[in-house]
Amino acid sequence: MEEIREISIDIESYSDYDLGKCGVYKYSESPNFGILLFAVSVNGGPVKVYDFAKGEELPRELLLALVDDDVIKWAFNASFERICISAWLRKHHPEIFRSYGVPGDSFGNYLNPESWRCSMVWSAYMGLPLSLEGAGTVLGLDKQKMKEGKDLIRYFCVPCKPTISNCGRTRNLPKHVPDKWELFKSYNIRDVETEMGIKEKLKNYPVPDFIWDEYHLDQQINDRGIALDMELVENAIAFDEKSKSVISDRVKSLTGLENPNSVMQLRAWLFDRGIETETLGKKAVAELIKSAPEDMTEVLSLRQQLAKSSVKKYQAMQNAVCADGRARGMFQFYGANRTGRWSGRLIQLQNLPQNHMEDLAEARELVRQGNYEAIELLYDDIPDTLSQLIRTAFIPKEGYRFYVADFSAIEARVIAHLAGETWRSDVFRNGGDIYCASASKMFGVPVEKHGINGHLRQKGKIAELALGYGGSVGALKAMGALDMGLQEEELRPLVTAWRESNPNIVRLWWAVDEAVKTAIKTGTPQETHGLRFECRSGMLFILLPSGRKLCYVKPRISENRFGGESVTYEGIGATKKWERLESYGPKFVENIVQAISRDLLMNAMKTLSHCFICGHVHDELIIECREEVSLEEVCRQMARVPKWFEGILLRADGYVTDFYKKD
Repeated sequence: MEEIREISIDIESYSDYDLGKCGVYKYSESPNFGILLFAVSVNGGPVKVYDFAKGEELPRELLLALVDDDVIKWAFNASFERICISAWLRKHHPEIFRSYGVPGDSFGNYLNPESWRCSMVWSAYMGLPLSLEGAGTVLGLDKQKMKEGKDLIRYFCVPCKPTISNCGRTRNLPKHVPDKWELFKSYNIRDVETEMGIKEKLKNYPVPDFIWDEYHLDQQINDRGIALDMELVENAIAFDEKSKSVISDRVKSLTGLENPNSVMQLRAWLFDRGIETETLGKKAVAELIKSAPEDMTEVLSLRQQLAKSSVKKYQAMQNAVCADGRARGMFQFYGANRTGRWSGRLIQLQNLPQNHMEDLAEARELVRQGNYEAIELLYDDIPDTLSQLIRTAFIPKEGYRFYVADFSAIEARVIAHLAGETWRSDVFRNGGDIYCASASKMFGVPVEKHGINGHLRQKGKIAELALGYGGSVGALKAMGALDMGLQEEELRPLVTAWRESNPNIVRLWWAVDEAVKTAIKTGTPQETHGLRFECRSGMLFILLPSGRKLCYVKPRISENRFGGESVTYEGIGATKKWERLESYGPKFVENIVQAISRDLLMNAMKTLSHCFICGHVHDELIIECREEVSLEEVCRQMARVPKWFEGILLRADGYVTDFYKKD
C-alpha cells in the first residue's frame, strides 16, 4: 500500500442505544456497539468497503493510520466517526489505541481530534446545509447520497421488534437479507464518494487553518463533557411524576374531566363557564388568570403547572450521561452557519430555564435527599421548583469548582465599536448602565437605576433590545413592549428617539446595505467600517476583522414587497428547508455583530484553553478550576482584546459555584 497521507472515511454501526436521544459518546459505550461497515478512500483513490460484520479486517497500514496524527482523516460529521472508531479501537486493538490530553482531564477515551477534518464544518462555513444529502444537492454533485439510506440504517443499525415473521429476533443481520446488505455496502461507499465530491467542489474555498484549530478546541470541550448530579436528576424525575399525578387528581376533582391534560377537554370546560380561548399556551393562560372568576383561577394555575415540560431536560440528562457520570457532545460547532455560532445538542445548555429562588441550594439539597414531603410543604409549585433546579444538575468534578464567566453586553459593545458610536463606548469605559444611558440620550434627561427618572430605564432597555438591528414598532411589540407597560402611541416615537440617538449605528446599517448591493451588482469588492464585501463565483463573502468569512449562497438583487431593492440568497429558512431568503443592511449587520461576538468568545476560549472548559452558553464560559485559581484573573483573561479588534472595551464578570446556576 502507498504511503498514507490522507483518508476519507464513512462507517455504518450498530448499537442498542438510541443515537438521537443519547448522542454518539454514550451510543458507542453500549456493550453491543460495533462497526458493521468501514468505507475508506486512501489519498483520494477509489473507495473500498471493509465488511466487519462478515469478519473482514482493516489492513495493518490503515489501522496505524487511524492513530497517526500525521495522517489527515476526513468525514462528514467527523465527530461521529472519530468517537465510534475510538471505542472500536479500544475494544479490538487496545495495543495501538492512544488518546491525548493532560493528567486530570476527562477525555482519555478518544482519538486526538487534531488530525481530523470535518466536511460538514466546511459545508457550514460556506453557508451550505449541515446534512450530507442537503449539501450534495445544493452543490449539484454527480454522486448524490443514496435515498435508500434511511431504510437500510433502520433495518441493520438499530434493534428490530421481534415478530412471528422474523422468528422473534431483535436484530437484523446480513444473512437475513443478503441483497439488502449488498445495497447497504453500496450506500456506505457512496457516502464517502459524496463527501469527497463536496471537498472537490469547495477546493477553491478552503477552510482557514485557524478555523480547524477552533474546531479541534471545540472537539476537546465536547470530549471533556460536563458532570451531572445523577442523584438530583433521578429524584427530580420521580418528584415530577408524583407532583403531576397529585395535580392531575386535583384538576379532575375540580372539573370532572377525564383527562385534565387534554387541551380540547379543558377548553370545552372553560367555554361552558363563559371563557372562550383559542389556545392554552403559557401566555394565554396567564392572561386568563388575571380576569377569571376566583373558582376558576385554581384550575388555570394548576393547568400551568401540568403543562410545564422542563422535566424533559432531566430526562435528556438521563439519556445522555456516560458511564463516568459526564454528558458529552452538547455543542455543535458552526451549528448556526450564517454567523458561525454554536448550536446546542442533547440537553441543550443554550435554552435552560433561569433560576430566581433565593434558597436555591436548600431546595436542591432537599431534592437530592429525596425529601418530597419537605418540597411539597415548602413550595407551592413543585414543577416550577424543579424547573429552576435544572441548571444545578451540572456539577464540577471532585476537588474542583465551577468558575463561570461571561461577557458584559457583548453585542452592544461590538456594534458601538464597529459603528463608532462613541457615547456608547464612553458608557462602557466608565462602567455605566447602557439602558439608563440610552434612555437619558433618547429623552434628554438624567436617568439613574432606582433613582432620578428611573422609570425611563425600562424604555431604554426595551429600545436597546429591540432596535439595534433595524427593528421598528413590530420589534418592540415582539420584545414585549406592551406587556411591560408601554402604550401603543409611545412606540413610534421611541423608535425615532433611539435612531436619532444612535446616528452612527443607523449609518452602519445603510453603509453595509450599500456595500452588499454594490458588490453583487458590479462584482467589485467593497469596504466599509473595517469590513470587506466580495461577490464571486456565485457567493457573497463578508470578511470579518478576525479573518473569518461569512458566506451567502447565490446572492442577487430582487424587488421587495414595498417595490424597493433587496438582497436575496439561498439558505436554510424558518421552515428548516433550503429556500431563497431576503435580507437588507440591518439584518446583515446583525449577522456581522453576532459573528464578531462569536469570534471574541472563541478568542477567550483560546486564551483559557489551558483550563478545563467544560461548557459555554451564548457569551459565557463554564470552567472546572481548583479553588486556588483567581476568578479575577479568569475574567481578566477572558476580556483580553485580540489584535484584530483593538480598541473595543470588553468586560467579563463571573462567580464561583459548586453547581451551575444563573447568578
